[in-house]
Amino acid sequence: MTVVTGVISGGAGAGAAADEVRDVAELTVRAEAYLRTVAPGAAQRERERELPYQLVRDLAAARLGTFRVPRAYGGPGASIRQVMGFVLDLAAADSNIAQSVRPHFGFVEGLLRSPDEQERRRWFPRVLAGDLFGLANGEIGAPNGVIRTRIRRAGDGYRVDGSKYYCTGTLFADWVSVSAVDEAGERVTVVIPTDRAGVTLLDDWDGMGQRLTASGTTTFDGVRVESEEETRARPVTGPGEPRSHVTAFQQLFLAAVEAGIARNAVADAVWFARERSRPIKHSSATRSVDDPYIQHAVGEMSARAFVAEAAVLHAADSIDRALAAEEPAGLLTTASVDVARAQYLAVESALKSAELLFDVGGGSATAREHNFDRHWRNARTVANHNPRHHKAGVVGAHLLTGAEPPTTGLF
Repeated sequence: MTVVTGVISGGAGAGAAADEVRDVAELTVRAEAYLRTVAPGAAQRERERELPYQLVRDLAAARLGTFRVPRAYGGPGASIRQVMGFVLDLAAADSNIAQSVRPHFGFVEGLLRSPDEQERRRWFPRVLAGDLFGLANGEIGAPNGVIRTRIRRAGDGYRVDGSKYYCTGTLFADWVSVSAVDEAGERVTVVIPTDRAGVTLLDDWDGMGQRLTASGTTTFDGVRVESEEETRARPVTGPGEPRSHVTAFQQLFLAAVEAGIARNAVADAVWFARERSRPIKHSSATRSVDDPYIQHAVGEMSARAFVAEAAVLHAADSIDRALAAEEPAGLLTTASVDVARAQYLAVESALKSAELLFDVGGGSATAREHNFDRHWRNARTVANHNPRHHKAGVVGAHLLTGAEPPTTGLF
C-alpha cells in the first residue's frame, strides 16, 4: 500500500504552461497526439501496476479535461457526443486512464447543472488552467448510501473528518469533491485541494481489474475547509431528487469505457492473428488469418465493439437533445433509458470480446507477456459498478408499465 500525503505531480494548476484551448477542432488534434503516447506500454503498465501519473498530468496539460466548459467561460463548448468520442478513444488506448478521469468530467457536468453562477466562475478557470478534480463520495462498512464523514463549523470555515473508498482518480487529482453530513444531518459537498493538511491518499485499491485507476482510500483528519469551498455542483444525486443529466452522463462514461475495452480487445486479436498465432494442426488454413474460425471470432468481436460504440454515441445524442430542450424532463427520462440500454450492450460486448480473443490463438495467447486477460478483468470490474441486469430490468419496466428510471446516481 502506498501512502501519499500532499504529493501531487505538478500540484494545483500544474498544466498552466499550456495554452488554453477554445476550439473543439484544436482540442481533437491535441487528443489525437496525446492518445498516440498512451496506447504503447498500456499492457505492461497494467501488468506491472505502474500508475500512470505522468500520462494523466499530460492529459491535463493538453487541456483534455476542458471539453465541456462552455464557450461563454472560455472553453471549447463540446457536446456530450464529442466528449464521449474522446472517452471511447481513450478507453481503447488505456481503460484505466479513461476511468480515472471520470470524476473530473462528472465534476464539470455538475458545474453546468449547478444553480450557483458563482461556482462556475470560481471553478471553470481552474479546469481551463489544467487542474483535475477527483471524487470522494463512496464509503464502506455502512449501508449503501449512508455517509459517515462529518463536517462541522470551525470559526469562519469548517472541519471535515472521515474516510472514503472508491476514490477513483484522486491520487492523480489537484482537487477532490467530498460528500459529508453536517451538524444538522444535511448532506454537504465541499471541494478541497488534495495536498491540504489532513488529507491522506492511499493507494490501496486491490481490484482484479482496472488496477491503475487510483480507486483507493482518502482520509480526512480535521481538514480545514473554507466557506467558499462548499459547492452545490454535486456530481452525484440521491433518491427523490430531480432527474439530472449528470448521472446519465456518468453512467454513459462507464459504457464508453466498456466499449473502448471491446475495441482494444479487437486490436489485440488482429495483431495476434497476424503476427504470432498459427492454425491448429487440423485446420484447413496454413495461416491463422485464413482460418475461417479465427476470421469468425475476429468478425464477431468487431461487430460487438461496433454496436457498443454506436449505442454509446446514440445515447450521447439523447443527452444532447435533452440539454438543448426548453422542457427537458421527458427527454431526460428517454436519455436515462438509452444510457441503460447502451450500458447493457457495452458490458456484454466487452466481456464477450475479451473471451473470444482467446479463440484467436492457442496456448500462447495466455502468456503473461501479452496480458490479454486484462480485457476481461477490466471489463468485469467496470461492469460490477452497476450490475447490467438492473439496467435491463429498468428498461423493461419502463417499456411495459411506464415506470420511471430511478433518479439515483446509477441512472
